[in-house]
Amino acid sequence: MSFRFSTILLALALPMAAVETAYAQQPHIEQVGAAAQANLNALVNGSPTVVPRGSLEPTKGSPYADNRWLPARLRMTNNVPLAPVPLKYDVLNQRLLMRPINRPNDSLQLNDRLLAGFELEEPALTATGTRKRVFRRFNEAPVPTQRAEYVEVLHEGKYALLKRYAKSLRKADFQGAYSTDRRYDEIEDKPTYYLRRPNGSVEPVKLTLKALQAAAPELASALKAAPKSSSAKTDAEWGAVFAAADK
Repeated sequence: MSFRFSTILLALALPMAAVETAYAQQPHIEQVGAAAQANLNALVNGSPTVVPRGSLEPTKGSPYADNRWLPARLRMTNNVPLAPVPLKYDVLNQRLLMRPINRPNDSLQLNDRLLAGFELEEPALTATGTRKRVFRRFNEAPVPTQRAEYVEVLHEGKYALLKRYAKSLRKADFQGAYSTDRRYDEIEDKPTYYLRRPNGSVEPVKLTLKALQAAAPELASALKAAPKSSSAKTDAEWGAVFAAADK
């Protein structure tokens, strides 16, 4: 009964509200009409003008370090053992997402307050078996605010070769007279590689033989002599080169 009564009151009030809204919108309608006329005049005169164009296209790029749900072993600061869980590292939003085993269509944000690091297992591509990718906190980051982030450990021995993932969102730009006509948001990859020396100092480095030799002159000869040092391209290949040199 109360529902029907409320419905009747709403129906009675609607005409007056519509009239008030129409009056309130009248100045706005006039402004829009004036703007449209100004745009039309500008087009006739050959002047720059705003022309609404199309809709937003799907976002390009990915917020994740790896788009796949990969089995992950979590390493806790309190050393409590945990069963492996499917995991994604959302770099853009700086969070870890997990997929419950009993709810494969859902994803949850992992509370990583007590997490020291995690190890991802990539599916076997060859007979050598799965590839393990180790991530840990960037404790030695030269920028203090980055020390809670995760870096991928490409090699760790006397030296450490680390990859810090970073993503940035570039918004679409297709409206306005001076737009670039880019109709999509784009997530751009901006990773940085770091070399940690035995004395604890850390500096950014490029993954080239010349740059690594300059950053670690003590290993210059060993790096040059390492297998595939002249042809390495991927993170895994450079990790293997540095592992061979830093024995």
